[in-house]
Amino acid sequence: MLKLLFVAFLAIAAQASDVLDFTDDDFDSRIGNHDMILVEFFAPWCGHCKRLAPEFEAAATRLKGIVSLGKVDCTVSSTVCGKYGVSGYPTLKIFRDGEESGAYDGPRTADGIVSHLKKQAGPASVEIKTEADFDKYTKDRDASVVGFFADGGSSAQAEYLKSASALRESYRFAHTNNEDLLKKYNIEGEGVVLFRPPLLANKFEDSSVQFSEEKFTNAKIKKFIQDSIFGMCPHMTDDNKDLLKGKDLLVAYFDVDYEKNPKGSNYWRNRVMKVAKGFLDQGKTLNFAVANKNSFSQDLSEMGMDGSAGELPVVGIRTAKGDKYIMQEEFSRDGKALERFLQDYFDGNLKRYLKSEPIPENNDGPVKVLVAENFDSIVNDDSKDVLIEFYAPWCGHCKSLEPKYIELGEKLANDPNIVIAKMDATANDVPSQYEVRGFPTIFFSPAGQKNSPRKYEGGREVADFLSYLKREATNPVVAEEDEKKPKKKKKSEL
Repeated sequence: MLKLLFVAFLAIAAQASDVLDFTDDDFDSRIGNHDMILVEFFAPWCGHCKRLAPEFEAAATRLKGIVSLGKVDCTVSSTVCGKYGVSGYPTLKIFRDGEESGAYDGPRTADGIVSHLKKQAGPASVEIKTEADFDKYTKDRDASVVGFFADGGSSAQAEYLKSASALRESYRFAHTNNEDLLKKYNIEGEGVVLFRPPLLANKFEDSSVQFSEEKFTNAKIKKFIQDSIFGMCPHMTDDNKDLLKGKDLLVAYFDVDYEKNPKGSNYWRNRVMKVAKGFLDQGKTLNFAVANKNSFSQDLSEMGMDGSAGELPVVGIRTAKGDKYIMQEEFSRDGKALERFLQDYFDGNLKRYLKSEPIPENNDGPVKVLVAENFDSIVNDDSKDVLIEFYAPWCGHCKSLEPKYIELGEKLANDPNIVIAKMDATANDVPSQYEVRGFPTIFFSPAGQKNSPRKYEGGREVADFLSYLKREATNPVVAEEDEKKPKKKKKSEL
């Protein structure tokens, strides 16, 4: 009886899911029923899919009636998965009116999915009809972009709506044809204004910025928004971090909390901005931000900084190339310590920070051990071809590869032109030209071409590595041959 009740419970639970199931048989006929839908292409055995499942379910429930979420099991519906180029799991795609709109690259937590998709739902630009709507819209915690147009059918408004559609994943857009609002903001005919979040109001920059080009084109409007959206020193969050991190960026990490303590958050931010403005007015190029030290504890760890104690901000710079610099001096309320740090940065007097294990005292084994501090001297030796395995100590595939990799090193021990090396990518900074997203990842760095390493995609047997090196090496490979087994004696020789 209990067993039957349990089975019934599972059946009811399965039916209660707010995530829609699609198959090869019904995907094409049903997907067009949704103005917008996020679809997960998955495999039941996939660990990442299993971790995503409860978050996806929770997001579907919270977004019910706003945006639909669906899923396709690619192990039983291979046709539709093949049609949309699914090659890994989970793959998430957004569909609009039955057509693929693009890959979903947002967060994979319930909160993140909900936040991301709410920006995607409905029109790219919200129409504002009254001053009350306008005031409510621009008081949001994120920046607001508003297009003002006397003529709703103008080419300027059409170009603006194109920009809103292209950038809707990242920014908030609205437009109005209300004459009173145009007069209030001195807009003659047409205009685009970016309003900064009221919570981030400060005396170092204007609370709004107006598009100043005479001609309204999609490209010009997009450039204006991307150049102006963050202002001098934005609040970096999980939602906008990817838009900020591709730049040369200084971040001050402290207890930023604009919900519970906006005054305290702006106290330190204003001190950062005062110093930043002085350097920006000199024509120096650098981006600035503040971030919550607990939310970005991983960033602090990667930069060797400790934000666990005290209220003072800790400061680090990460360049677009991945170089890191940390402020060693304690942050001072008068900003002088930050001034000195920035002056040293712009003068080129700072030593970049490297997360590195100690350089091995003995590195004479068949596989050279790389750490961040000796990477340049070993790998970037222009006379050597270097094969590098980036691994993690906990990785099962890496452990399986280890004896084969050692055997490869032993076979090539007498080759003066080839180095077989490995690096713990969890304990050392990996140079930016080596893109390591999983373990093990193997790269070949050819002699004379150190800025263009090649990702190794071949087999992982010793013979596979040797075959690759014989084909790609700069010089003929000197490899120790396997000892030949003695021939069996013929019966006549016995």
